[in-house]
Amino acid sequence: MKLEDLRRDFGRFIFNPDQAGQSPALLLKKWLEEAEDRHIPEFNAMVISTVGVNGRPSSRVVLLKGIEEDGLSFYTNYESRKGHELAENPQASLLFFWKELERQVRVEGIVEKMSYEQSKKYFSSRPLDSQISALLSPQSRPIKDLDALKSEIAAYNQLHQKPACPLFWGGYQLKPDYFEFWQGGAKRLHQRLIFEQKDSQWIKGQLAP
Repeated sequence: MKLEDLRRDFGRFIFNPDQAGQSPALLLKKWLEEAEDRHIPEFNAMVISTVGVNGRPSSRVVLLKGIEEDGLSFYTNYESRKGHELAENPQASLLFFWKELERQVRVEGIVEKMSYEQSKKYFSSRPLDSQISALLSPQSRPIKDLDALKSEIAAYNQLHQKPACPLFWGGYQLKPDYFEFWQGGAKRLHQRLIFEQKDSQWIKGQLAP
C-alpha cells in the first residue's frame, strides 16, 4: 500500500454558500438531518479536541446530544482526561465528518458545564447498562483489566438498584464563536464557508480551498 498514491476527486454534491442563511446552527442542523436521511451510521459523532496546561492537544470521538443556537451539548465523565483539560482550558473544537456527503464541519468555542439538573435528566433517560457503566468506570484512569471492571458491573447488577446520576458525570455545552462548513469540490476547489461571531452577530465569509 502506498499512502502517497491514494487520492480521489470530490464534487458529487453542490453547495451554494449564498443560500446558507445567516444562522450557522440552523445550517448545521440541516446538514445533520441530511446525514441522517442518508442513513449514515453515527451521523452525530464528532471529534472533540482539547488542550491542557501542558499545551499538548488530544482528540477523541463523542456524540452530539443537543444543538441550539447558543451551544452544542455532549455528556461525559468530568474526571476523564477531556474533563481535566476542559477544567484547565475551556477552549475546544469539534469536528464532524461525513465522507458519504463529502462534508465536514468545524466548530470552535468555549465549553461550559451544564447544570446537575440537566445532567440528571439526561442520565435517567439512558439505558440502565449505560448508567451503571458511567457510575463504575473510572474513565481515562488505569485499571487492572477489563474483566475486573465487568465483574464489578455484574456485582452491581445483582443489587437491582437504579443508580443516581453521579456528581462526576454530566453534560457540557460548547458555546460556539466560529463555524466552518466544508463541501468537497472537483479538482480540489472545495467550498469553505465560515461564520465568525463579532459583537453578538455572525459574520459570513469564505476561505480558499
